Amino acid sequence: MSAKNDLALSSALRISVMRLSRRLRAERSDTPLTLNQLSALATLDRHGALSLGELAAHERVQPPSMTRTVDCLQELDLITRTPHPTDRRQVVIAISATGIGLLSEDRRRRDAWLACRLRELSPAERDVLRDAAPILERWAQA
Repeated sequence: MSAKNDLALSSALRISVMRLSRRLRAERSDTPLTLNQLSALATLDRHGALSLGELAAHERVQPPSMTRTVDCLQELDLITRTPHPTDRRQVVIAISATGIGLLSEDRRRRDAWLACRLRELSPAERDVLRDAAPILERWAQA
């Protein structure tokens, strides 16, 4: 593939991914949470309890920013903080039952929207997306 074709594809992907992301944000449940707060909850749900530094690293933000996010989540009873088992200077942050419920409802709404869109596609188109999903995830983790 030529460099010109690569640039055209990269532009098309960037635009379509941004538009899809915007559309999925519109399907969020009625929650006062920011996208950063929802992302932190999802990370805790996916990876289990983490220290503040570990959570900040997963989210690719600085610890002071994550402290503000965690403070807000704790005020809403969406996370719990417990002392670190080996380092008294740290705390371990975990998603609470309330947080799991909120996150589940948010995911349910967005997954339902995507499932409706997938039903509009041909089997071949769904196969293309099935093949593309791990590639997109790998890029998201880079």
